[in-house]
Amino acid sequence: MPLFFNKFSPKKTPTRKASVFLANKNLSPKRIEKELGPEVGPIRLHLGDQEAVFEAGLWIPESGKAGGTFKENEKLKKEVRRLEEENNLLKLKFDVLLDMVIFFYVASFKSINANNRRGSLAERRIRETEK
Repeated sequence: MPLFFNKFSPKKTPTRKASVFLANKNLSPKRIEKELGPEVGPIRLHLGDQEAVFEAGLWIPESGKAGGTFKENEKLKKEVRRLEEENNLLKLKFDVLLDMVIFFYVASFKSINANNRRGSLAERRIRETEK
């Protein structure tokens, strides 16, 4: 027996063997139906006065305060997503309209400058003919 042996240290637990069901790789639909029944519905968990359902990789509370809060949060998340998409669409429309206004402004500015140049050339010709 070693000198500094600690009699209160716990022993390591041996590794457990996997059950036969988990170790079996042949999980055909017929075998699953045989073991679990014809209809495998959603997994439900009852803890006291609360109930939760496992759907799409998430535990979704269905009753109690948490259930109402969760449902309201989901509605608000959908509303936020919708508003973000609408905001992105409005930003895109604003950018397109801004481009159109800039294009119109540049085109009108060019036409005004062209008219001014023509007028000044015409005035020069008139002056030259008068001399």
